[in-house]
Amino acid sequence: MRINLKLLCISGFITCIALLASAYYFQFALELEPCPLCIMQRAATLMVALGCLAGFFLVERPIGLLIASGWTLLSSLFGIYLANHHNWLQNLPADQVPSCGPSLEYMIDAFPIMEVITVLLRGNGNCAEVSWSFIGFSMPAWLMVFFIGFAIASAYGVFTAWKARK
Repeated sequence: MRINLKLLCISGFITCIALLASAYYFQFALELEPCPLCIMQRAATLMVALGCLAGFFLVERPIGLLIASGWTLLSSLFGIYLANHHNWLQNLPADQVPSCGPSLEYMIDAFPIMEVITVLLRGNGNCAEVSWSFIGFSMPAWLMVFFIGFAIASAYGVFTAWKARK
């Protein structure tokens, strides 16, 4: 059975857009403020979306598909790392949770950009709070499921493009 790569790419793109729309719904309609790791997971989701969109347009060109799928795979792995770290923070005992930090707006105004990026990647006590869950999975747990799916699909794209380029 051959998987339609064009359909796979556009499905991945639409899924990412739906995930981002959901994140903004939670932020603006339900007033759940995103923590630093949530913001970074949004960035990883956007990176996956851009890779899927590029793959959709480059599916007929093996080298283009290889680059787009490789980008999507790396972005998915970055997302898996972030979601896993976020889940780890949320499951720490209360006495081991790092202290909460300042808001992102304040950090951007007050700190050098490399320090802001470090805090965004590491997370803080704000990231340990579970503000929403569905059937026992928090938001980062669900994102990990999606990122794993994106990684598997993009690895298939890399494999297919690698075989087709010869």
